[in-house]
Amino acid sequence: MKTNLQAAQGVVSILAIICLAAGWFNLFSAEVNDLLSRKLFYILIGISFILQAPLLSNPKLVYPMYAAAALCIIGAFLPTGSNLSWIKTLGLLGGVVISFSGRSISRK
Repeated sequence: MKTNLQAAQGVVSILAIICLAAGWFNLFSAEVNDLLSRKLFYILIGISFILQAPLLSNPKLVYPMYAAAALCIIGAFLPTGSNLSWIKTLGLLGGVVISFSGRSISRK
């Protein structure tokens, strides 16, 4: 099961990066680019955080990772000009920090 979660999380992360890159390089119309880089990207990152949470080596970081995922997903559905649209960025930053601090370090 762990390998399946890791594979799914990897695929979702790659899809998120593709969405972000497509939006940055303006590969489509302005509306589609906005949808890809400001909405779908954060939804996919949130899903990636949800899939990654049970894999964290520190169990105290599982619920904060779920919270980061929720911020990403909820923030993606807020209007672009909203005063609260920054929460998706906070979720992204929090999830990345948790991801790096929650990994197990293997020593040889």
